[in-house]
Amino acid sequence: MIRYLSLRKNLPRILVLSALGLLTAAGVAHASSSGSAVCDRGQFCVWSGEFYVDQAHRLDLRTANPEECLPLPEGFDGHSFVNRMDRHVTVYEDRECATEGDFTTYPGGGTYVPQAPFVVRAIQIWN
Repeated sequence: MIRYLSLRKNLPRILVLSALGLLTAAGVAHASSSGSAVCDRGQFCVWSGEFYVDQAHRLDLRTANPEECLPLPEGFDGHSFVNRMDRHVTVYEDRECATEGDFTTYPGGGTYVPQAPFVVRAIQIWN
């Protein structure tokens, strides 16, 4: 009988601690699943899935020449992207940067596009 009263007395504390544990565990799971969504300053990052999930491809000025058409790897289509470069970047629907398909220029410094308006297959970095 004494254990029952002790449990009943501590039940609100147990429930609060359990709820906090569940909330903390959900936050950890969310943080680890979005770990691939990291795009460092000075990079242009594009993901194959919307909302920065699935495969990622990253470009920076060490690996990309400004004003050149830079097709994404064959078979890789971008559906979300981030421009953290300090330059404007144009995204193209066409792998050859042809203007017959859709294209849009995004400013640098922190432009986040979780759902691209069209499938991105190439980019061009501007000086």
